[in-house]
Amino acid sequence: MKNTGILIVVLAAFMLHGCDFLRKHPREDVVAECYGKYLFVSDLEGIVPENTDVMDSIIRVNAFIDSWIQRQVLLHHAESNLAASGLDFGKQLDDYRNSLVIYSYETQLINQRLDTVVTEEEMERYYEERKDDFQVRNTMVKVAYVIVDDNCKQKDMFAKLLRNKDTLMLQNIGALADDYAFKSHLDIDHWMSLDDLTTAVPLEIRNAENFLKKNQFVSLGWNDYTCMVRFVDYLLEESVSPYDLVKHSIKSIILERRKKELIDRMKTALYEKARKNHDFKVYAGQPFMEEQENNNETNPQ
Repeated sequence: MKNTGILIVVLAAFMLHGCDFLRKHPREDVVAECYGKYLFVSDLEGIVPENTDVMDSIIRVNAFIDSWIQRQVLLHHAESNLAASGLDFGKQLDDYRNSLVIYSYETQLINQRLDTVVTEEEMERYYEERKDDFQVRNTMVKVAYVIVDDNCKQKDMFAKLLRNKDTLMLQNIGALADDYAFKSHLDIDHWMSLDDLTTAVPLEIRNAENFLKKNQFVSLGWNDYTCMVRFVDYLLEESVSPYDLVKHSIKSIILERRKKELIDRMKTALYEKARKNHDFKVYAGQPFMEEQENNNETNPQ
């Protein structure tokens, strides 16, 4: 929206709002003033999306102006009640700016130079060398389950297929589930937490280890439904995570390590270059050493 369009919206908003202080600033149109601070028309750019109707535009602009005024009032009150020392943010602002500059440069360097290709062999080697670092925090299961209506004609067929240890039978279950199941989960290649399973299926499990050792297939009633669950594999809490469960985490760890190494090499190279070029000098050490020597002379051992 052009400035003229915004001015029309602002004028309309002020007619509704009862404001009458739109005036001409020596440099630019002023929309609002509060304790000597000014809100300009240019500050309203982007507030109103294109193709917004007039009333919505008025509401948006009006809300932005009210928010700006409230902020200025609060800021003025805070500045008036803080001691002078509490208003000196020079060092903090300098530190913040410096951190942003360094972060932006490091991000640019990473985007330009970081090798993001992590091979399967590299991830597997990392896993084998650090297996003890990858422990299961929650009991995990590989499981298939189907929830069907109690009156489902295919209920016995579901139970027969789920009891069968041949995983190829899951393909047949999938075809049946599409037509008859209220809900199903047949992806036995991926792990899920036991907590997620008991959220989806009303299993009451007091001792996970005993339950999983004794049960490969479970069928239970739930309201007007029958839940059938087949356990394919499980990992108890604090056991070593299998590779396929943590490989994505390993990739992230390797990339983060590469980022750190890249940044460390950059910092070292820049420091050594500055040192060789005599781009910096250290003055603090000499007075400190002289003071230490004087203290030693005054207080001989």
